[in-house]
Amino acid sequence: MKKLKRADRRRLSNGAKYYVELAKTSNKAFLPLFFCDKRYLVLMGGGGSGKSIFAGRKILERVYTENGHNVLVLRKVARTLRESCFRQLVSQIQEHFDISAWKINKTEMSILSPNGSRIIFAGLDDAEKLKSIYGITMVWIEEASEISLSDFNQVDIRLRGKTAYYKQIILSFNPINVNHWLKKRFFDTKDPDSMVVKTTYKDNRFLDDEAKKVLENFRDTDEYYYNVYALGNWGTSGQSIFGSRIINSRLENIPPAVKTGEFGDDGVFVENDFGCVKIYEEYTHGEEYIVGADTAGEGEDYFASQVISVSSGKQVAVIRRKYDEDYFTHQCVHICRYYGGALLAFECNYSSYPVREALRMGYTNQYLRRNEDNIARSVISSYGFRTTSLTRPLILSNLTRIVKEDITKINDRDTLSEMLSFIRTDTGRIEADRGCHDDMVMALAIAYFVREDYLSLQSGEDTPRRKYNFAFEKEGYNDEKINIL
Repeated sequence: MKKLKRADRRRLSNGAKYYVELAKTSNKAFLPLFFCDKRYLVLMGGGGSGKSIFAGRKILERVYTENGHNVLVLRKVARTLRESCFRQLVSQIQEHFDISAWKINKTEMSILSPNGSRIIFAGLDDAEKLKSIYGITMVWIEEASEISLSDFNQVDIRLRGKTAYYKQIILSFNPINVNHWLKKRFFDTKDPDSMVVKTTYKDNRFLDDEAKKVLENFRDTDEYYYNVYALGNWGTSGQSIFGSRIINSRLENIPPAVKTGEFGDDGVFVENDFGCVKIYEEYTHGEEYIVGADTAGEGEDYFASQVISVSSGKQVAVIRRKYDEDYFTHQCVHICRYYGGALLAFECNYSSYPVREALRMGYTNQYLRRNEDNIARSVISSYGFRTTSLTRPLILSNLTRIVKEDITKINDRDTLSEMLSFIRTDTGRIEADRGCHDDMVMALAIAYFVREDYLSLQSGEDTPRRKYNFAFEKEGYNDEKINIL
């Protein structure tokens, strides 16, 4: 092994000492983040997790050891900075540095480090001050949940140009609402330029017992506060009918998909990272499966389908895609064949095309519902499932029971996220929270309802493979034996 030069040994020794000192005064969860050079460092967490203290400390370490920094510390409203971020940073300088070597201007709220690097404080409501700030090298946005996406984009484009050291935006916030743009921007999609970290009060070894007790008491007094500020989970504007605590617990322990991809025209599954099909459990020979499919209605809805095992009730695969009814139908038929000829139940409120196209492809193993003809008073059978004022509460009640009995049956992150934002509104209606989707939830509710039909009718003799929905719907169908609509 080559012997190190004295200067190199000295640098290594100094680096080791610096790390040891940093570790003594920092929480373990944040220690590696001092060396994170991603453009976006996203710190989500509950109250008392230490995320703001870390953000301030990282800024101070950088401006102390690196020349030429212009760090911008932001909040939505300028007047809130003095008693929060500015006061915190001055306190941290007193604790970890020789404060006499720093120049602190309390009037203008600015800090100058011994090497000339600057820290400037501004509110996003102070447009004139922001316009006058140039050469930004680093940004800390405290309480980032207070700002809009357009606010963030304006800050993001100001962090540009050639700099001696890496540029970074730190965002620290409590996850107050599952609909927030922060979740869509940094959590729902993977960004190679970002590092996302979730922490709670349990990650903060410096938090006193009284503060811990306050957070833990929310368990019995306020589920929303306990979920958001103690557990650091995404909150909703209403109460999730499935139970936010068990859903968030499952989200933290969810298994990865076995494979992701899509079916080709020949029905062969092709693996890729961007496909609309996720497989969580492969087909088991002799097992029977049900596919519930929710077709997109109006607006920004998704086409969604859920594959569940008849015997275990496990969610084994999903399809989720926007637009293209034809493509979605083909994927549904292929996944039914992939799972040994699964029973396919299309929701057909908006369109009968998927049922017709599946039949054209030769797939006849589709769910049949029974309807009462309004005129002839005869009972006829029709392909597909209809969500009505009668069937909707029935299938959702069934799904709620299944989820509360055993949440581990659900393996898909998108499905669980929709469940988290599926709430009871002030009017008492159960629906997706404003700005959220319910497509995966409804597809799963349909699949489980069809499974209940299957299991109840399977106990009878000579039960046909295609099962019936016995919730009568009074709609004027013609008197055919099997109706398409």
